[in-house]
Amino acid sequence: MKRSGLITTKIGMTRLYDEAGVAHAVTVLSVGDCAVIGNRTTEKNGYVANILGLREAKAKHVAKPQAVAAEKAGVKPYRKVVEFRVSDDCVIPAGTQLSAAHFIAGQYVDVQATSKGKGFQGAMKRHNFGGKEATHGVLKAHRSLGGTGMREWPGRVLKGKKMSGQMGNETVTVQNLKVFGTDVAENLIFVEGAVPGSNGTFVLVNDAVKKVQDQLPVPTFVAQTAAEPVAEATEPVNEAEQA
Repeated sequence: MKRSGLITTKIGMTRLYDEAGVAHAVTVLSVGDCAVIGNRTTEKNGYVANILGLREAKAKHVAKPQAVAAEKAGVKPYRKVVEFRVSDDCVIPAGTQLSAAHFIAGQYVDVQATSKGKGFQGAMKRHNFGGKEATHGVLKAHRSLGGTGMREWPGRVLKGKKMSGQMGNETVTVQNLKVFGTDVAENLIFVEGAVPGSNGTFVLVNDAVKKVQDQLPVPTFVAQTAAEPVAEATEPVNEAEQA
């Protein structure tokens, strides 16, 4: 079984307390208006997937291919559109509105987002180098990279050498974060620990691939509608007794 993930927005971090009064640092993720806007099928596409969208937008504010695809599917265009590959039993019909109840408290999730950009950084900050000695003749080179090249052979710097350069602003996945709880009314998910990216970043949340988890809503949480009241049956009146 492979369920669909959700597209969320990072709100920020806060502190929540459990029943024992222990504080937990959690990241708040907003599900917002995340909805299923289409599906992929094995017959047509060769694989099964749910297409999700987040944050409705005007057609003029999205790429033309996305606007045309939304018009053909009969749905509104969304600013963020992502495919989540699922198993056959986890296909969610198009038009379904998703909520934070898709995940339950205590389960583990994997989150993926774009990390904060740090710009051009040196090797000590970028790769956690220890730096050179603070004495013994080292002059104005305490945070330098050190030797990078070779001798006559191969006579060049090998590819992949850890050096100074652009840091951050890349796709980062953090695995096995625990869901502290959810707020269905506000459509929020509280995840223990830090999530990559700055506030406002789109975050993809999936069930943890390295954990075996049961009792999850399949294919997703469906709100139970209140049943209509049934009129109480009355016993038939015996005319003979009345007489």
